[in-house]
Amino acid sequence: MTERLHKILILDFGSQTTQLIARRIRDLKVYCEIHPCELPPDEIKRIHPDGIVLSGGPMSVYEQNAPACSSEIFSMKIPILGICYGLQLMTKLMGGKVSPASSREYGRTEISVIDTADLLAGISTKEPMVVWMSHGDLVEAIPDGFDVLARSESSMYAVVANRSKDLYGVQFHPEVIHTIQGAKILANFVFNICHCRPNWTMESFVQRSIEAMRQQVGSSQVVCALSGGVDSSVVAALLYRAIGKQLHCIFVDNGLLRKSEAAYVRDIFARHFKMDLTIVDASERFLSRLAEVTDPEVKRKRIGELFIQVFEEQAKKIHRVDFLAQGTLYPDVIESMPTRGPSATIKSHHNVGGLPERMNLKLIEPLRELFKDEVRQLGETLGLPASVVQRHPFPGPGLAVRVIGKITQDRLKVLQEADFILQEELNAHDLVRKTWQTFAILLPVRSVGVMGDERTYEETLVIRSVTSQDGMTADWARLPYDFLARVSNRIINQVKGVNRVLYDVSSKPPATIEWE
Repeated sequence: MTERLHKILILDFGSQTTQLIARRIRDLKVYCEIHPCELPPDEIKRIHPDGIVLSGGPMSVYEQNAPACSSEIFSMKIPILGICYGLQLMTKLMGGKVSPASSREYGRTEISVIDTADLLAGISTKEPMVVWMSHGDLVEAIPDGFDVLARSESSMYAVVANRSKDLYGVQFHPEVIHTIQGAKILANFVFNICHCRPNWTMESFVQRSIEAMRQQVGSSQVVCALSGGVDSSVVAALLYRAIGKQLHCIFVDNGLLRKSEAAYVRDIFARHFKMDLTIVDASERFLSRLAEVTDPEVKRKRIGELFIQVFEEQAKKIHRVDFLAQGTLYPDVIESMPTRGPSATIKSHHNVGGLPERMNLKLIEPLRELFKDEVRQLGETLGLPASVVQRHPFPGPGLAVRVIGKITQDRLKVLQEADFILQEELNAHDLVRKTWQTFAILLPVRSVGVMGDERTYEETLVIRSVTSQDGMTADWARLPYDFLARVSNRIINQVKGVNRVLYDVSSKPPATIEWE
Protein backbone atom coordinates (compact mmCIF):
# COMPACT_ATOMS: atom_id res chain seq x y z
CA MET A 1 0.00 0.00 0.00
CA THR A 2 1.22 3.52 -0.85
CA GLU A 3 2.40 5.50 2.20
CA ARG A 4 0.16 8.38 3.23
CA LEU A 5 1.37 11.58 1.63
CA HIS A 6 2.33 14.14 4.26
CA LYS A 7 1.27 17.62 3.20
CA ILE A 8 1.31 21.30 4.11
CA LEU A 9 -1.61 23.58 3.21
CA ILE A 10 -0.81 27.18 2.21
CA LEU A 11 -3.62 29.74 2.47
CA ASP A 12 -2.96 32.55 0.01
CA PHE A 13 -3.62 36.16 1.03
CA GLY A 14 -2.30 37.67 -2.19
CA SER A 15 1.45 37.66 -1.65
CA GLN A 16 3.75 37.81 -4.67
CA THR A 17 5.85 35.06 -3.05
CA THR A 18 3.16 32.51 -2.15
CA GLN A 19 4.31 30.13 -4.88
CA LEU A 20 7.84 30.53 -3.59
CA ILE A 21 6.75 29.21 -0.18
CA ALA A 22 5.39 26.12 -1.90
CA ARG A 23 8.58 25.67 -3.89
CA ARG A 24 10.72 25.89 -0.74
CA ILE A 25 8.61 23.30 1.08
CA ARG A 26 8.62 20.95 -1.90
CA ASP A 27 12.40 21.30 -2.01
CA LEU A 28 12.25 19.58 1.40
CA LYS A 29 10.45 16.65 -0.32
CA VAL A 30 7.20 17.49 1.46
CA TYR A 31 4.05 18.00 -0.60
CA CYS A 32 2.09 21.23 -0.26
CA GLU A 33 -0.94 22.84 -1.86
CA ILE A 34 -1.94 26.48 -2.28
CA HIS A 35 -5.59 27.39 -1.71
CA PRO A 36 -7.55 30.64 -1.42
CA CYS A 37 -7.50 32.11 2.07
CA GLU A 38 -11.29 31.75 2.42
CA LEU A 39 -11.10 27.95 2.24
CA PRO A 40 -13.86 26.66 4.59
CA PRO A 41 -12.79 24.71 7.69
CA ASP A 42 -14.67 21.62 6.49
CA GLU A 43 -12.63 21.63 3.28
CA ILE A 44 -9.42 22.00 5.29
CA LYS A 45 -10.41 18.95 7.32
CA ARG A 46 -11.04 17.03 4.09
CA ILE A 47 -7.54 17.87 2.85
CA HIS A 48 -6.18 16.69 6.21
CA PRO A 49 -2.96 18.75 6.23
CA ASP A 50 -0.13 18.14 8.66
CA GLY A 51 0.41 21.89 8.90
CA ILE A 52 -0.91 25.22 7.58
CA VAL A 53 1.02 28.27 6.37
CA LEU A 54 -0.69 31.66 6.20
CA SER A 55 1.02 33.62 3.42
CA GLY A 56 1.92 37.28 3.33
CA GLY A 57 -0.20 39.84 1.53
CA PRO A 58 -0.12 43.46 0.36
CA MET A 59 -3.05 44.79 2.41
CA SER A 60 -3.50 45.85 6.03
CA VAL A 61 -5.56 43.53 8.22
CA TYR A 62 -7.70 46.56 9.13
CA GLU A 63 -8.48 47.63 5.57
CA GLN A 64 -12.02 47.23 4.33
CA ASN A 65 -12.42 43.90 2.49
CA ALA A 66 -8.98 42.76 3.65
CA PRO A 67 -8.63 39.02 2.97
CA ALA A 68 -9.15 36.78 5.98
CA CYS A 69 -9.47 33.14 6.93
CA SER A 70 -11.85 31.53 9.39
CA SER A 71 -10.75 31.96 13.03
CA GLU A 72 -11.86 28.35 13.53
CA ILE A 73 -8.57 27.10 12.05
CA PHE A 74 -6.71 28.19 15.21
CA SER A 75 -8.59 25.62 17.26
CA MET A 76 -8.29 22.72 14.81
CA LYS A 77 -5.14 21.36 16.48
CA ILE A 78 -3.16 21.74 13.25
CA PRO A 79 0.23 23.52 13.49
CA ILE A 80 0.10 26.96 11.83
CA LEU A 81 2.84 29.30 10.66
CA GLY A 82 1.81 32.88 9.86
CA ILE A 83 4.16 34.82 7.57
CA CYS A 84 4.06 38.65 7.67
CA TYR A 85 0.38 39.42 6.89
CA GLY A 86 -0.39 35.89 8.10
CA LEU A 87 1.15 36.69 11.50
CA GLN A 88 -0.76 39.98 11.73
CA LEU A 89 -4.07 38.34 10.83
CA MET A 90 -3.53 35.57 13.38
CA THR A 91 -2.76 38.24 15.98
CA LYS A 92 -5.91 40.22 15.16
CA LEU A 93 -8.24 37.19 15.06
CA MET A 94 -6.92 35.86 18.40
CA GLY A 95 -7.26 39.08 20.35
CA GLY A 96 -3.90 40.78 19.88
CA LYS A 97 -3.28 44.23 18.43
CA VAL A 98 -1.88 45.28 15.03
CA SER A 99 -1.10 48.93 14.27
CA PRO A 100 0.53 50.99 11.50
CA ALA A 101 4.28 51.00 12.03
CA SER A 102 5.91 54.29 13.01
CA SER A 103 9.00 53.04 11.20
CA ARG A 104 8.28 50.71 8.30
CA GLU A 105 10.62 47.83 7.58
CA TYR A 106 11.42 46.97 3.97
CA GLY A 107 14.35 44.91 2.80
CA ARG A 108 17.36 43.64 4.72
CA THR A 109 16.88 43.66 8.50
CA GLU A 110 18.74 42.13 11.42
CA ILE A 111 16.81 40.39 14.20
CA SER A 112 17.97 39.17 17.59
CA VAL A 113 17.09 35.57 18.40
CA ILE A 114 15.97 34.94 21.99
CA ASP A 115 14.63 31.38 21.98
CA THR A 116 16.14 28.63 19.79
CA ALA A 117 13.67 25.83 20.49
CA ASP A 118 11.54 24.23 17.72
CA LEU A 119 10.96 26.94 15.02
CA LEU A 120 14.38 28.57 15.46
CA ALA A 121 16.29 25.41 16.33
CA GLY A 122 19.89 25.46 15.16
CA ILE A 123 20.00 29.25 14.79
CA SER A 124 22.59 31.12 16.83
CA THR A 125 21.67 33.66 19.49
CA LYS A 126 25.20 35.09 19.52
CA GLU A 127 24.89 37.14 16.36
CA PRO A 128 21.98 38.84 14.54
CA MET A 129 20.09 36.89 11.91
CA VAL A 130 19.61 38.62 8.54
CA VAL A 131 16.01 38.49 7.29
CA TRP A 132 13.91 40.18 4.59
CA MET A 133 11.14 42.41 5.91
CA SER A 134 8.28 43.92 3.91
CA HIS A 135 5.60 45.46 6.10
CA GLY A 136 3.98 48.76 6.97
CA ASP A 137 2.01 47.40 9.94
CA LEU A 138 3.37 45.62 12.99
CA VAL A 139 2.17 43.57 15.91
CA GLU A 140 1.82 45.90 18.89
CA ALA A 141 0.47 43.33 21.37
CA ILE A 142 0.50 39.56 21.03
CA PRO A 143 -2.49 37.43 22.08
CA ASP A 144 -2.56 35.61 25.39
CA GLY A 145 -0.45 32.47 25.45
CA PHE A 146 2.15 33.71 22.94
CA ASP A 147 5.86 34.15 23.65
CA VAL A 148 8.51 36.18 21.86
CA LEU A 149 11.22 34.16 20.10
CA ALA A 150 13.00 36.99 18.24
CA ARG A 151 12.79 40.75 17.81
CA SER A 152 14.21 43.49 15.62
CA GLU A 153 14.92 47.13 16.33
CA SER A 154 11.49 48.12 14.96
CA SER A 155 9.51 44.93 15.65
CA MET A 156 9.28 43.67 19.20
CA TYR A 157 7.50 40.58 17.89
CA ALA A 158 9.55 39.47 14.89
CA VAL A 159 8.99 35.80 15.77
CA VAL A 160 6.30 34.60 18.20
CA ALA A 161 4.86 31.27 19.29
CA ASN A 162 2.00 29.74 21.23
CA ARG A 163 3.52 26.32 21.78
CA SER A 164 0.53 24.86 23.58
CA LYS A 165 -1.52 25.37 20.41
CA ASP A 166 1.32 24.90 17.88
CA LEU A 167 0.82 28.42 16.50
CA TYR A 168 3.84 30.32 15.18
CA GLY A 169 4.39 33.61 13.38
CA VAL A 170 7.24 35.47 11.70
CA GLN A 171 7.13 39.11 10.63
CA PHE A 172 9.63 38.54 7.81
CA HIS A 173 9.65 36.33 4.69
CA PRO A 174 11.57 33.06 5.26
CA GLU A 175 10.82 31.91 1.69
CA VAL A 176 13.06 34.49 -0.03
CA ILE A 177 16.77 33.87 -0.44
CA HIS A 178 17.60 37.17 1.29
CA THR A 179 16.51 35.62 4.61
CA ILE A 180 19.73 33.75 5.28
CA GLN A 181 18.27 31.05 7.56
CA GLY A 182 14.83 31.06 5.93
CA ALA A 183 15.07 27.53 4.53
CA LYS A 184 16.03 26.23 7.98
CA ILE A 185 13.05 27.96 9.61
CA LEU A 186 10.66 26.38 7.10
CA ALA A 187 12.34 23.01 7.60
CA ASN A 188 11.98 23.37 11.38
CA PHE A 189 8.27 24.07 10.98
CA VAL A 190 7.70 21.20 8.55
CA PHE A 191 9.74 18.56 10.36
CA ASN A 192 10.06 19.60 14.03
CA ILE A 193 6.58 21.03 14.50
CA CYS A 194 4.38 19.34 11.86
CA HIS A 195 6.34 16.05 12.03
CA CYS A 196 6.14 15.53 8.27
CA ARG A 197 8.06 12.79 6.49
CA PRO A 198 9.92 13.74 3.29
CA ASN A 199 7.92 11.41 1.04
CA TRP A 200 7.18 13.80 -1.86
CA THR A 201 9.56 12.37 -4.48
CA MET A 202 9.19 11.81 -8.19
CA GLU A 203 9.35 8.05 -7.61
CA SER A 204 6.44 8.21 -5.17
CA PHE A 205 4.59 10.59 -7.50
CA VAL A 206 4.91 8.11 -10.36
CA GLN A 207 3.56 5.30 -8.20
CA ARG A 208 0.55 7.30 -6.96
CA SER A 209 -0.17 8.72 -10.44
CA ILE A 210 -0.15 5.32 -12.11
CA GLU A 211 -2.60 3.95 -9.54
CA ALA A 212 -4.91 6.98 -9.91
CA MET A 213 -4.82 7.03 -13.73
CA ARG A 214 -5.52 3.32 -14.06
CA GLN A 215 -8.53 3.73 -11.80
CA GLN A 216 -9.73 6.83 -13.65
CA VAL A 217 -9.32 5.48 -17.18
CA GLY A 218 -10.35 1.86 -16.72
CA SER A 219 -10.61 0.22 -20.14
CA SER A 220 -11.16 3.50 -22.04
CA GLN A 221 -8.82 4.96 -24.63
CA VAL A 222 -6.91 8.22 -24.10
CA VAL A 223 -5.77 10.68 -26.76
CA CYS A 224 -2.84 13.04 -26.23
CA ALA A 225 -1.65 15.95 -28.36
CA LEU A 226 2.11 15.37 -28.44
CA SER A 227 4.15 18.39 -29.47
CA GLY A 228 7.65 17.27 -28.52
CA GLY A 229 7.84 19.90 -25.77
CA VAL A 230 8.64 19.03 -22.17
CA ASP A 231 5.09 19.01 -20.77
CA SER A 232 3.36 16.95 -23.46
CA SER A 233 6.33 14.57 -23.64
CA VAL A 234 6.23 13.89 -19.91
CA VAL A 235 2.43 13.48 -19.98
CA ALA A 236 2.78 10.90 -22.76
CA ALA A 237 5.58 9.01 -20.99
CA LEU A 238 3.70 8.90 -17.68
CA LEU A 239 0.43 7.79 -19.27
CA TYR A 240 2.20 5.15 -21.35
CA ARG A 241 3.77 3.78 -18.16
CA ALA A 242 0.26 3.57 -16.66
CA ILE A 243 -2.01 2.39 -19.49
CA GLY A 244 0.26 1.32 -22.34
CA LYS A 245 -1.55 0.75 -25.65
CA GLN A 246 -4.68 2.52 -24.42
CA LEU A 247 -2.79 5.76 -25.09
CA HIS A 248 -2.91 7.26 -28.59
CA CYS A 249 -0.61 10.22 -29.31
CA ILE A 250 -1.25 12.59 -32.18
CA PHE A 251 1.50 14.86 -33.48
CA VAL A 252 0.26 17.63 -35.78
CA ASP A 253 3.04 18.88 -38.06
CA ASN A 254 1.85 22.38 -38.86
CA GLY A 255 4.97 23.33 -40.76
CA LEU A 256 5.80 25.89 -38.08
CA LEU A 257 8.04 23.66 -35.98
CA ARG A 258 11.78 23.34 -35.50
CA LYS A 259 13.87 21.66 -38.16
CA SER A 260 13.26 17.88 -38.39
CA GLU A 261 10.87 18.02 -35.42
CA ALA A 262 8.52 15.30 -36.71
CA ALA A 263 11.40 12.85 -37.22
CA TYR A 264 12.76 13.74 -33.78
CA VAL A 265 9.44 12.97 -32.08
CA ARG A 266 8.99 9.76 -34.08
CA ASP A 267 12.44 8.50 -33.08
CA ILE A 268 11.85 9.04 -29.37
CA PHE A 269 8.23 8.06 -28.90
CA ALA A 270 7.37 5.62 -31.68
CA ARG A 271 10.70 3.87 -32.13
CA HIS A 272 12.24 4.07 -28.65
CA PHE A 273 9.15 3.97 -26.39
CA LYS A 274 7.01 2.02 -28.92
CA MET A 275 4.01 4.31 -28.36
CA ASP A 276 1.04 4.46 -30.71
CA LEU A 277 1.85 7.69 -32.53
CA THR A 278 0.06 9.28 -35.48
CA ILE A 279 1.95 12.04 -37.28
CA VAL A 280 -0.27 14.29 -39.39
CA ASP A 281 1.41 16.47 -42.01
CA ALA A 282 -0.90 19.47 -42.16
CA SER A 283 1.79 22.01 -43.07
CA GLU A 284 0.19 23.05 -46.37
CA ARG A 285 -3.18 23.63 -44.68
CA PHE A 286 -1.58 25.85 -42.02
CA LEU A 287 0.56 27.85 -44.43
CA SER A 288 -2.44 28.38 -46.67
CA ARG A 289 -4.50 29.65 -43.71
CA LEU A 290 -1.68 32.06 -42.77
CA ALA A 291 -1.05 33.50 -46.24
CA GLU A 292 -0.65 37.29 -46.12
CA VAL A 293 -1.34 37.38 -42.36
CA THR A 294 0.98 39.68 -40.37
CA ASP A 295 -0.97 40.46 -37.18
CA PRO A 296 0.32 38.16 -34.38
CA GLU A 297 -3.09 37.75 -32.74
CA VAL A 298 -4.67 36.73 -36.04
CA LYS A 299 -1.82 34.26 -36.52
CA ARG A 300 -2.44 32.71 -33.10
CA LYS A 301 -6.21 32.50 -33.60
CA ARG A 302 -6.02 30.86 -37.01
CA ILE A 303 -3.37 28.38 -35.90
CA GLY A 304 -5.39 27.44 -32.80
CA GLU A 305 -8.62 26.97 -34.74
CA LEU A 306 -7.00 24.84 -37.42
CA PHE A 307 -5.12 22.77 -34.85
CA ILE A 308 -8.42 21.89 -33.17
CA GLN A 309 -9.92 20.95 -36.52
CA VAL A 310 -7.00 18.71 -37.54
CA PHE A 311 -6.70 17.11 -34.11
CA GLU A 312 -10.43 16.44 -33.97
CA GLU A 313 -10.37 14.75 -37.39
CA GLN A 314 -7.66 12.34 -36.25
CA ALA A 315 -9.08 11.66 -32.79
CA LYS A 316 -12.44 10.61 -34.27
CA LYS A 317 -10.68 7.80 -36.11
CA ILE A 318 -9.78 6.14 -32.80
CA HIS A 319 -12.42 3.82 -31.33
CA ARG A 320 -13.75 4.39 -27.79
CA VAL A 321 -11.79 7.50 -26.89
CA ASP A 322 -13.18 8.95 -23.66
CA PHE A 323 -10.27 11.00 -22.32
CA LEU A 324 -8.06 13.84 -23.50
CA ALA A 325 -4.67 14.19 -21.77
CA GLN A 326 -3.42 17.73 -21.12
CA GLY A 327 -0.18 19.12 -19.73
CA THR A 328 -1.81 21.43 -17.19
CA LEU A 329 0.75 22.43 -14.54
CA TYR A 330 0.24 23.56 -10.94
CA PRO A 331 0.76 27.29 -11.72
CA ASP A 332 -2.14 26.99 -14.21
CA VAL A 333 -4.32 25.55 -11.45
CA ILE A 334 -3.31 28.25 -8.96
CA GLU A 335 -4.03 31.05 -11.44
CA SER A 336 -7.52 29.63 -12.03
CA MET A 337 -8.45 29.76 -8.34
CA PRO A 338 -10.92 32.44 -7.19
CA THR A 339 -8.45 33.99 -4.74
CA ARG A 340 -9.46 37.24 -3.02
CA GLY A 341 -5.85 38.31 -2.60
CA PRO A 342 -5.49 41.67 -4.41
CA SER A 343 -2.37 40.61 -6.32
CA ALA A 344 -4.01 37.58 -7.90
CA THR A 345 -4.58 37.66 -11.63
CA ILE A 346 -7.57 35.47 -12.43
CA LYS A 347 -7.40 33.56 -15.69
CA SER A 348 -8.57 30.22 -17.00
CA HIS A 349 -5.86 27.86 -18.10
CA HIS A 350 -6.28 26.31 -21.54
CA ASN A 351 -3.68 24.01 -23.05
CA VAL A 352 -5.72 22.86 -26.01
CA GLY A 353 -8.14 25.76 -26.30
CA GLY A 354 -11.75 24.67 -26.53
CA LEU A 355 -10.95 21.12 -27.62
CA PRO A 356 -12.31 19.17 -24.61
CA GLU A 357 -15.75 20.82 -24.84
CA ARG A 358 -16.01 20.38 -28.61
CA MET A 359 -15.03 16.72 -28.47
CA ASN A 360 -17.03 15.91 -25.34
CA LEU A 361 -14.01 14.25 -23.74
CA LYS A 362 -13.14 13.98 -20.07
CA LEU A 363 -9.86 15.59 -19.08
CA ILE A 364 -6.95 13.76 -17.56
CA GLU A 365 -4.26 16.09 -16.23
CA PRO A 366 -1.49 14.03 -14.60
CA LEU A 367 0.88 17.01 -14.11
CA ARG A 368 -1.57 19.36 -12.42
CA GLU A 369 0.24 19.03 -9.06
CA LEU A 370 3.69 19.90 -10.45
CA PHE A 371 5.78 22.99 -11.03
CA LYS A 372 7.85 23.21 -14.23
CA ASP A 373 11.12 22.13 -12.61
CA GLU A 374 9.32 19.14 -11.06
CA VAL A 375 8.04 18.16 -14.51
CA ARG A 376 11.65 18.04 -15.71
CA GLN A 377 12.59 15.86 -12.71
CA LEU A 378 9.66 13.58 -13.50
CA GLY A 379 10.80 13.29 -17.11
CA GLU A 380 14.23 12.17 -15.95
CA THR A 381 12.64 9.62 -13.59
CA LEU A 382 10.58 8.24 -16.50
CA GLY A 383 13.69 7.78 -18.62
CA LEU A 384 13.14 10.56 -21.13
CA PRO A 385 16.41 11.72 -22.72
CA ALA A 386 18.00 14.99 -21.59
CA SER A 387 17.39 16.41 -25.07
CA VAL A 388 13.65 16.31 -24.27
CA VAL A 389 13.66 17.05 -20.53
CA GLN A 390 15.90 20.12 -20.81
CA ARG A 391 14.23 21.60 -23.88
CA HIS A 392 13.45 25.29 -23.71
CA PRO A 393 9.80 26.44 -23.87
CA PHE A 394 8.41 26.63 -27.40
CA PRO A 395 5.36 28.76 -28.26
CA GLY A 396 2.10 27.05 -29.21
CA PRO A 397 1.91 28.87 -32.57
CA GLY A 398 5.48 27.79 -33.23
CA LEU A 399 7.72 29.75 -35.57
CA ALA A 400 4.74 31.74 -36.82
CA VAL A 401 5.34 34.22 -34.00
CA ARG A 402 9.11 34.22 -34.57
CA VAL A 403 8.84 34.96 -38.29
CA ILE A 404 7.85 38.60 -37.93
CA GLY A 405 5.57 39.76 -40.74
CA LYS A 406 4.38 37.51 -43.55
CA ILE A 407 4.92 33.78 -43.26
CA THR A 408 6.26 31.99 -46.31
CA GLN A 409 7.88 28.60 -46.79
CA ASP A 410 11.18 30.29 -47.69
CA ARG A 411 11.23 32.52 -44.61
CA LEU A 412 10.32 29.57 -42.37
CA LYS A 413 13.20 27.56 -43.81
CA VAL A 414 15.64 30.42 -43.16
CA LEU A 415 14.56 30.61 -39.51
CA GLN A 416 14.58 26.82 -39.06
CA GLU A 417 18.15 26.57 -40.34
CA ALA A 418 19.36 29.52 -38.26
CA ASP A 419 17.69 28.28 -35.08
CA PHE A 420 19.10 24.79 -35.66
CA ILE A 421 22.60 26.24 -35.66
CA LEU A 422 21.84 28.25 -32.52
CA GLN A 423 20.51 25.20 -30.65
CA GLU A 424 23.44 23.09 -31.83
CA GLU A 425 25.92 25.63 -30.45
CA LEU A 426 24.00 25.98 -27.18
CA ASN A 427 24.36 22.25 -26.60
CA ALA A 428 28.02 22.25 -27.66
CA HIS A 429 28.82 25.03 -25.18
CA ASP A 430 26.67 23.58 -22.34
CA LEU A 431 24.42 26.65 -22.22
CA VAL A 432 21.00 24.99 -22.42
CA ARG A 433 20.62 24.54 -18.64
CA LYS A 434 22.10 27.98 -17.97
CA THR A 435 19.36 29.87 -19.83
CA TRP A 436 15.58 29.74 -19.58
CA GLN A 437 14.95 30.24 -23.29
CA THR A 438 17.20 30.91 -26.27
CA PHE A 439 15.89 31.22 -29.82
CA ALA A 440 16.07 33.14 -33.09
CA ILE A 441 13.65 35.64 -34.64
CA LEU A 442 13.54 36.60 -38.32
CA LEU A 443 12.77 40.26 -39.00
CA PRO A 444 11.28 41.65 -42.23
CA VAL A 445 14.14 44.16 -42.24
CA ARG A 446 16.69 44.07 -45.05
CA SER A 447 20.11 45.64 -44.97
CA VAL A 448 23.09 45.92 -47.30
CA GLY A 449 25.98 43.52 -46.86
CA VAL A 450 29.02 42.24 -48.75
CA MET A 451 29.74 38.59 -49.45
CA GLY A 452 32.53 37.53 -51.82
CA ASP A 453 32.96 41.09 -53.07
CA GLU A 454 29.29 41.14 -54.04
CA ARG A 455 26.54 43.31 -52.64
CA THR A 456 23.81 41.55 -50.67
CA TYR A 457 20.46 42.84 -49.51
CA GLU A 458 19.06 40.30 -47.10
CA GLU A 459 17.02 39.94 -43.92
CA THR A 460 18.03 40.41 -40.29
CA LEU A 461 18.09 37.72 -37.63
CA VAL A 462 17.81 38.41 -33.88
CA ILE A 463 19.05 36.09 -31.14
CA ARG A 464 17.00 36.21 -27.94
CA SER A 465 18.25 34.58 -24.74
CA VAL A 466 16.87 35.09 -21.23
CA THR A 467 17.36 33.81 -17.70
CA SER A 468 14.33 33.27 -15.48
CA GLN A 469 12.82 31.05 -12.79
CA ASP A 470 9.24 30.94 -13.99
CA GLY A 471 8.98 33.01 -17.17
CA MET A 472 6.90 35.69 -15.42
CA THR A 473 9.92 37.98 -15.30
CA ALA A 474 13.18 37.54 -17.19
CA ASP A 475 16.54 39.17 -17.72
CA TRP A 476 18.59 38.98 -20.89
CA ALA A 477 21.30 36.36 -20.66
CA ARG A 478 24.93 37.49 -20.62
CA LEU A 479 26.09 34.93 -23.20
CA PRO A 480 29.84 34.88 -23.89
CA TYR A 481 30.98 37.12 -26.72
CA ASP A 482 32.96 34.28 -28.30
CA PHE A 483 29.81 32.14 -28.37
CA LEU A 484 27.77 34.91 -29.99
CA ALA A 485 30.54 35.55 -32.53
CA ARG A 486 30.63 31.87 -33.51
CA VAL A 487 26.82 31.62 -33.84
CA SER A 488 26.65 34.81 -35.89
CA ASN A 489 29.47 33.68 -38.16
CA ARG A 490 27.90 30.28 -38.79
CA ILE A 491 24.44 31.68 -39.50
CA ILE A 492 25.63 34.35 -41.92
CA ASN A 493 27.89 31.91 -43.76
CA GLN A 494 25.58 28.89 -43.81
CA VAL A 495 22.05 30.30 -44.01
CA LYS A 496 21.18 31.91 -47.29
CA GLY A 497 18.93 34.91 -46.80
CA VAL A 498 20.55 36.40 -43.66
CA ASN A 499 23.45 38.85 -43.70
CA ARG A 500 23.11 40.46 -40.26
CA VAL A 501 22.67 39.00 -36.74
CA LEU A 502 21.60 41.09 -33.71
CA TYR A 503 21.39 40.27 -29.99
CA ASP A 504 18.36 41.31 -27.92
CA VAL A 505 19.39 42.92 -24.60
CA SER A 506 15.93 43.83 -23.27
CA SER A 507 14.39 42.33 -20.14
CA LYS A 508 10.83 41.36 -19.18
CA PRO A 509 9.29 43.71 -18.26
CA PRO A 510 9.13 46.01 -20.15
CA ALA A 511 9.65 43.67 -23.12
CA THR A 512 8.15 40.19 -23.41
CA ILE A 513 10.19 37.03 -23.98
CA GLU A 514 8.64 36.30 -27.38
CA TRP A 515 8.50 39.10 -29.93
CA GLU A 516 4.90 38.39 -30.91
